[in-house]
Amino acid sequence: MRAVQITRLEGPQAVEYRELDDPVPGPGEVLIEVHAAGVTFPDVLLTRGEYQLKPELPFIPGYEVAGVVRVASADAGFEPGDRVAAIPVFGGYAELLSVDARLVFPLPDHVSFVAGAGLSLNYLTVDYAFVRRGGLLPGETVLIHGAAGGVGTAGIQVAHAMDARVIAVVSTPEKAEIARKAGADEVVAVDGFRDSVATLTGGLGVDMVLDPVGGDRFTDSLRCLRSEGRLLVLGFTGGAIPTVKVNRLLNRDIDVRGSAFGRVWWLEPAYLRSQWDRLLPHIESGAIETVIGSTYPLRDAAQALRELDERRAIGKIVLEVR
Repeated sequence: MRAVQITRLEGPQAVEYRELDDPVPGPGEVLIEVHAAGVTFPDVLLTRGEYQLKPELPFIPGYEVAGVVRVASADAGFEPGDRVAAIPVFGGYAELLSVDARLVFPLPDHVSFVAGAGLSLNYLTVDYAFVRRGGLLPGETVLIHGAAGGVGTAGIQVAHAMDARVIAVVSTPEKAEIARKAGADEVVAVDGFRDSVATLTGGLGVDMVLDPVGGDRFTDSLRCLRSEGRLLVLGFTGGAIPTVKVNRLLNRDIDVRGSAFGRVWWLEPAYLRSQWDRLLPHIESGAIETVIGSTYPLRDAAQALRELDERRAIGKIVLEVR
């Protein structure tokens, strides 16, 4: 099979497109003919050895895929020919992937493989954040940073599916259009977003902030929260890891909560299928639909990773494998 490997920890330019042996599925695994693979921020971190999981070199990255089942073990719950999405964490940038059946999900017929490849990581990540870590309630208001990216657009759609109001934060007019396309109720510029939120909420603030960016906007995000509001930390695509003075939390009855979806993938793999089943009606209705930004052939994975690394991505980046 053809695949992309990380061969040295020197960033996106160090990946190589190679011919490798086909994987052989083990007990409880599914062999998938990969049609498309999502490009994720963890994939970028892996190219520099900056992700919390550090596999031995060389290895195939690829957190999420969509494709067709070729072989399935008797207890896997899938049959050859089934259309599926999967979240293997590693191995997705390849024509074939063998993965634990608990990390494989049925993909509706109307969802393209390109769109399906962008569903697993981002949508399960924000579902976990909203449901388990944030306790988002119908009618609440969510402020979403990085709203034109893969996580941001997923957050907009999942929040709407939970009957919440969404205020999207973006950095350019082009990104504002993507956030509106994803369904944001209001869109504000990152410069001065605190004042904009105050105006939109009548000075009350928001119930929740979804923050995959971090950096210097963190303190103003805390100031955007109303009493008993929650700020969910998903990551630091902005580069800098912020700190918080806890007196801000005490004085205003607000929370900062980490939301590490990867931990759930590792410790509770069966939980992921329950998440998918919760989202599936919205996927089938079209309320949840991946906002595609760029697509690249598998051999151009380095370019795709570079686009994400340089924060040029608008919407989801996907590799077309077949």
